[in-house]
Amino acid sequence: MIIVTGANGQLGRAITEKLLQRVPAARLGVSVRDPEQASALAQRGVRVRRGTFEDPASLRHAFEGASHVLIVSIDRAGEDAVRQHGGAIEAARAAGARRVLYTSHMGSNPASRFAPMRDHAATEALLQRSGVAFTSLRNGFYAASGLMLLERALETGKLVAPEDGPVSWTEHGDLADAAVIALTDEARLEGLTPPLTASAALDLAEIAAIASELLGRSITRETVSDRAFRADMVSHGVPEHRADLLVGLFAASREREFAAVDPALERLLGRAPMSMRRYLAARLSR
Repeated sequence: MIIVTGANGQLGRAITEKLLQRVPAARLGVSVRDPEQASALAQRGVRVRRGTFEDPASLRHAFEGASHVLIVSIDRAGEDAVRQHGGAIEAARAAGARRVLYTSHMGSNPASRFAPMRDHAATEALLQRSGVAFTSLRNGFYAASGLMLLERALETGKLVAPEDGPVSWTEHGDLADAAVIALTDEARLEGLTPPLTASAALDLAEIAAIASELLGRSITRETVSDRAFRADMVSHGVPEHRADLLVGLFAASREREFAAVDPALERLLGRAPMSMRRYLAARLSR
């Protein structure tokens, strides 16, 4: 049995839907915070159980009978995130899982300027010490995050942010396909994977130029200091810890922590991953 955590989230649900195209529903289980939100999966024959990273006992129940467990990393940073990831790894081991898979990041680095990357590195160290076979999917930076950075500029015509660097923006669906391959053909990806990225790395000036072309109106890139950017976010109600996190993202990108482009994802999929231009064209036309 294959178990997927976070199946009510964007990546977890995409992986689950794609798995249903390749394996019988009876071989698939999901661990979710709110089983009611996954009722449609239950109606299709998927085993749905409540499991939260804050409650290791619930995870052991959700992972019961698993041969493979995919741990979708949680959306938070710091020691608590690493502790919860570690609890999920241990719950998978205790449930007898033969392999644990984890959605990591291409920028995984204990010295990163962007806090979540340090958490991914710490979680990968836990996987390496777990004694269980594992695959750590070093996913490219989500293209959806690039769109999020562009959202305010769509209204104002100005993409205002600190100095940045190139980022290998990668689409959720392509990464979901990679996870499904890793879950169903375990010989393809083992241990720490290469960066699973699209075929180009773009900075925000390039994204602004693409958006301008697609929309037929000008979106300009304006660079501000880290301090000014942080102050503006806080003045608009963004919590200070969140503002610090975003400033760290720009600092890391300036140091090219997310600039790697690798052919591994294209080879795995047997096709070119979606480009940021195609992604934006699809989203901005809605």
